[in-house]
Amino acid sequence: MEPGSSRPGEAEEPFFDVAGIEIVIEAPGWHRLLPRAESLARRAAEAALAEAECGEGAVTVLLTDDRVLRKLNYVHRGKDKPTNVLSFPGGGPGHLGDIALALGVVAREARAAGKRPAAHFAHLVAHGTLHLLGHDHLSAGEARRMERAEARILHRLKLPNPWRGVAA
Repeated sequence: MEPGSSRPGEAEEPFFDVAGIEIVIEAPGWHRLLPRAESLARRAAEAALAEAECGEGAVTVLLTDDRVLRKLNYVHRGKDKPTNVLSFPGGGPGHLGDIALALGVVAREARAAGKRPAAHFAHLVAHGTLHLLGHDHLSAGEARRMERAEARILHRLKLPNPWRGVAA
């Protein structure tokens, strides 16, 4: 087993790597969807940090369920539904922030889009990390810049461009 990984039902030890990325698996179903979720989340976050040429600051990635993301989405955004990924900027020096992903939403989206769960998951971790670094997609120009960055990150991970074939 990888450092920080655990079997469902066991206490989870946080996984830290040299870049200060902590992966916390709260919902054991993540192990069924992606047996190497910790490693892929770390690689996707590292690739996003490298894309932005920013390797400083800690990032926590929480892999949880739809119920938790629904609550977080309601409390922080006023939306009473689960979402795939949320990003929370850090509160101080050395802490870039936190990212949370919902197991059910991620699995359903991957299935509906005909994507491999690992590729969709890596895209969402990269997306969340880019938000922590100040990227956004509120305007068309911002969205295009963020999409191009995501495509480069997924290319670094040898995964398909998540925007190829998507209508503009």
